[in-house]
Amino acid sequence: MAVLELVNISKHFGAIQAVNDVSFALEPGEVVGLMGDNGAGKSTLVKMIAGNFRPSAGKLKMDDAEIVLHRPVEARRHGIEIVHQDLALCDNLTAAANVFLGRELRRGFGPFGILDYATMYRRAGEIFAELKSETRPRDLVKQMSGGQRQAVAIARTRLSDAKIVLMDEPTAAISVRQVAEVLNLIRLLRDKGIAIVLISHRMPDVFTVADRVIVMRRGQKVADKQIADSSPEEVTGLITGAIERV
Repeated sequence: MAVLELVNISKHFGAIQAVNDVSFALEPGEVVGLMGDNGAGKSTLVKMIAGNFRPSAGKLKMDDAEIVLHRPVEARRHGIEIVHQDLALCDNLTAAANVFLGRELRRGFGPFGILDYATMYRRAGEIFAELKSETRPRDLVKQMSGGQRQAVAIARTRLSDAKIVLMDEPTAAISVRQVAEVLNLIRLLRDKGIAIVLISHRMPDVFTVADRVIVMRRGQKVADKQIADSSPEEVTGLITGAIERV
């Protein structure tokens, strides 16, 4: 059974049709590359899944039941997590503090409760070990490499029982070695049965780690193919419009 299904999803902002009649299903443990030129509708589509935008038409279904998301916190309750392109990290805080940002653990009761740093450091360390990351809970984010920062952002998704992780350009502007680290993190999430939607402009990354590729152009889905049945040349043609649709 599909963990997520989009049924004829559309989104307009006044006269601008950002996404038009898009449907697809996402299976547990599947990595789907979402590709398209700037303005193709990729980010708008992902923001609807993440609860940032309400669809103008169509519906979202999880485990065969329709869901309505008004806010990102509601998406999180359904097991949908997002890793933003800018990562939304606080450089002056530790890795552990960023992992638990907005979800801090406390001990004690009522007004006498205090932050439970020991438990947060321990749990963050367990998550980094699970992700096979060299990041340490007490490391300051401002001293980290791009790959380590991605590990912190991905570690946030492991605090809850995530079913779906949405990733927006996770390998943009980082070194080749750090790209390999991030792709390994994606594989680790996939192997735990988590479905991943990967927005990327980097063709080699998508063809390395994705099972399927969805291509959008001008708000419409123009392709939805298994990676084994496509090629970088075909995807490039679909993105630019040299190939209309497959």
